[in-house]
Amino acid sequence: MGSHRLTPLPFVRLMKNHLRYAMLRGMKLLTRAFYKHELLWIHQEPPLPWGDLRLLAMLNHTSLFEWLFIGVAPNHLLRRIAHHALIPAADVTLVRPAIGAFIRALAPEVLPITRQPDHTWDAVLQRVNQDKMVVILPEGRMMRANGLDKHGRPMTVRGGIADLLRGIGEGRMLLAYSGGLHHVQVPGQGLPRPFKRLRVALEMLDIQAYLRGLGIDELHAVAFKRRVVNDLQRRRDHYCPQLASDRPVLSIEPLPETARQEITEPI
Repeated sequence: MGSHRLTPLPFVRLMKNHLRYAMLRGMKLLTRAFYKHELLWIHQEPPLPWGDLRLLAMLNHTSLFEWLFIGVAPNHLLRRIAHHALIPAADVTLVRPAIGAFIRALAPEVLPITRQPDHTWDAVLQRVNQDKMVVILPEGRMMRANGLDKHGRPMTVRGGIADLLRGIGEGRMLLAYSGGLHHVQVPGQGLPRPFKRLRVALEMLDIQAYLRGLGIDELHAVAFKRRVVNDLQRRRDHYCPQLASDRPVLSIEPLPETARQEITEPI
C-alpha cells in the first residue's frame, strides 16, 4: 500500500505557513492594543468568508507601517495570506536587513522587483495562478510629507496592476483605501507613534466584471492599462481624502456614476 504521509518538503512548507498564520494573528492583536481602527465599506460589506479573493491592493501608500491595518483583517484573510499570498516588493527594500526580513516573513512568496517592466516583473506574472492571492501596493513607492514621492513626483498608480488583472482574469479584488499614516510615522522619521486612529475603507469588486466595465475586450493593451490606472487613481482621490479628515466618517459614498462613465470614454 502506498504511503499518504507528507514528504519532508511539503510538510516543512505547511508548518512554516501555520507559524506565519500565528505570527499574523499576533500582529493583529498587537495593533489592536495600541491603535484604534476605523473600517468603512464603500459598498455593502460582503458576507464572510471572502471566497475567491485573488488580488488585494492598497492605495495611498504613505508608510512602511501599513501592516498596522492588519487590525481590521478577518482571520480567514490572514490564513489566506499565510498560505497563499504572493507579494511583489521593491528589490531596494528587500535588501534592507530588518525590513526585508520582515516583509519576507509575511507571505510564502515574496518576489523582488525593480519597479520596471523587466524580467523581475515577468517572473511575478509567471507565478500568478488560481492558488495565489497577490498582495500589491499599486503606486509602487511611498508618499512623503510633502504629498509627493521621494523624487518630488506626484503619486500615480503604476500600470503593473493592469497586467495582474489581465493575468488573473476572474475571482475578486479587494481595494483598500488608506486614510494615510503620516500622523503615525513619516518615512525616514523613526518609530511609529502609538495610540492613534487608523482609518481604512474597503471595496470588493468582481474582477471579470471590472475588466469588462473598463473595456478589456475593446482596447489594445496600452490603452487598457491607461484606463485601469486612471480608474484606480480616481477611486483613490475620491475616497482617501475623506478618510484623512479629522471629522468623524460615518459612511463613504461610492464614486459618482458620471465619474465612472468618464473613465470608459474612448481614449
